[in-house]
Amino acid sequence: MITVISGTNRTGAKTHIFAKKYAELLKEHSDEDVRYFSLENLPQDFYHNAMYAEAGQSKDLGKIQDEQLLAASKWVIFSPEYNGSYPGILKLFIDAISIRNYKGTFVGKKVALLGVASGRAGNLRGMDHLTGIFNHVGATVFPNKLPISQIGGVLSEEAEINEATVEVLKGHITSFLAF
Repeated sequence: MITVISGTNRTGAKTHIFAKKYAELLKEHSDEDVRYFSLENLPQDFYHNAMYAEAGQSKDLGKIQDEQLLAASKWVIFSPEYNGSYPGILKLFIDAISIRNYKGTFVGKKVALLGVASGRAGNLRGMDHLTGIFNHVGATVFPNKLPISQIGGVLSEEAEINEATVEVLKGHITSFLAF
């Protein structure tokens, strides 16, 4: 199973457009079960002082962890650029899922990182930061990180991704599936 994660909880974020399209393309190019999860759908009760103990973890977050992350052998994470890195909610999510079944959640997982930004670098710095985290927790980061930059020129007024970018996503999928 492969889980595609949109790494922001901001409603209406353009990151969701790219992550959903990638999941759709992945389903077309793979026989594996593909799931999509947006941090928009995190339970509202997952963040509190007791979250750092297994007994204090949100039951809804535990269900997401079981169904979306533990069951997956590969993750694809789309991370928008926030303040020169990745969103705080993504770090909080990683911290929260590290409390219960750490090894099963992270160790040996294959992770693809795709950055999304309105600027020129496509969140390269944020993907580097995430690489450090995933290396630390025992996941293997796919070396072909894909920065998607200047998204204002990549999306139509109807929020459709241009064909050239779709082709780049397809190429990334082909190489990630072989990874």
